[in-house]
Amino acid sequence: MTKEEIRSIVNAQREYFASGETLDVNFRLKALKKLKNAIKNNIDKINAAIKADLGKSAFEGYMCETGLTLSEISYMIKHTRSFAREKDVISPIAQFPSRSYVKSMPYGVCLVMSPWNYPFLLTIEPLCDAIAAGNCVVLKPSAYSPATTRVMSEIIKETFEEKFVAVIEGGREENAHLLDEKFDYIFFTGGKTVGRLVMEKASAHLTPVTLELGGKSPCIIDKSADVKLSARRIVWGKYLNCGQTCVAPDYIYCHKAVKAKFIECVKKEIEKQFGNALENENYGKIINEKHFGRILGLIDKEKVVAGGGSDKLKLKIEPTVMDNVTREDRVMQEEIFGPVMPVLEFESIDTVIKVVNDNPKPLALYVFARDKKVIKAVTGKCAFGGGCVNDVVIHLATSRMGFGGVGESGMGSYHGKYGFDTFSHKKSIVDKKLWLDLPMRYQPFKRINEILIHMFLR
Repeated sequence: MTKEEIRSIVNAQREYFASGETLDVNFRLKALKKLKNAIKNNIDKINAAIKADLGKSAFEGYMCETGLTLSEISYMIKHTRSFAREKDVISPIAQFPSRSYVKSMPYGVCLVMSPWNYPFLLTIEPLCDAIAAGNCVVLKPSAYSPATTRVMSEIIKETFEEKFVAVIEGGREENAHLLDEKFDYIFFTGGKTVGRLVMEKASAHLTPVTLELGGKSPCIIDKSADVKLSARRIVWGKYLNCGQTCVAPDYIYCHKAVKAKFIECVKKEIEKQFGNALENENYGKIINEKHFGRILGLIDKEKVVAGGGSDKLKLKIEPTVMDNVTREDRVMQEEIFGPVMPVLEFESIDTVIKVVNDNPKPLALYVFARDKKVIKAVTGKCAFGGGCVNDVVIHLATSRMGFGGVGESGMGSYHGKYGFDTFSHKKSIVDKKLWLDLPMRYQPFKRINEILIHMFLR
């Protein structure tokens, strides 16, 4: 799409937003219900597209994408009216008599740029929150997941007018054109490199941004952990979507006393859950050859204790485990974003906390332990976006908690009320009454008024 065509869409949305139609909560709820029905009516088509792009089964596609999206939309339909309501706050006595309140206002025309790893979920969930808040939205899905992008584009065009919600297909050229436009809010999910570019471009217009990025999310196995159950849950979360999950446990930090047992349990779980992964139709694939080659380049064959095999034609890599890994290994130099599990060992939890905090703040952190002191120390002293105790990944599957990063793993959050607030500006308003006007603030200043000011403001 050309720069002029994109500008025309943005201008049309700006004009439509100015009409005030999206400010009506009833309009927003009607739009959310239309979106929900459109998704339900196209479930098979959506799952087939996700399968084509990432090899996900219909079960996994629904569990991790369409089902979660429908859940978020249902939550917003139920709560948007409450979220949008004016919220009274207590007025200071110095402002008596008055009513103080906070009023949520949509930003206007928002840009949502989404990635390829969960192409439906990470496009439509932010859209849902933006609609609930009353915005017009331009969606820019990833060019790496063309089948899902095509289906989303068809659904959106059938459901909404382009002046309200539009989908821009294409790659880097379209991204560049969009980032040259002035938006009222930009919501980006993806890698750090592009995230920095988005923030830089947004700064030209002083446009606020939410950045959902990533990082090397640690998974800590304490000696007090239930090792067998830990292995089962970690294998599920690590190899979900072939490891192409922003909150996947990137590496394992395992206590020396239980490391051997943990690795054996992981091997058994891999066999139990995936069998021959390269022939397993329910085990997905790597998104493209570029990432396939990159992930293989992170595997040190001499340190592989499970998996390591691959099929280039199918773009599949076996669930792989590497032992005796150090911070200097290549696999520890970047976010893996693939089915490779490096295992490091530790003896002191204090060392773990220091190492985690000495590195860029991760998007997620997981700790497996029965020892409450260890859990409290890790969750209380380590900086990370969000995470789990004795499980992985599931913290993002709720509309009642915000999901987002911190530091280099992102800024801002969304889901439920947090998503509504992300796409809303909170206007603080004081409605001063006319029936009384306290004279203390006016000149000429008097001693009695000075005394009163000191009484009220302290």
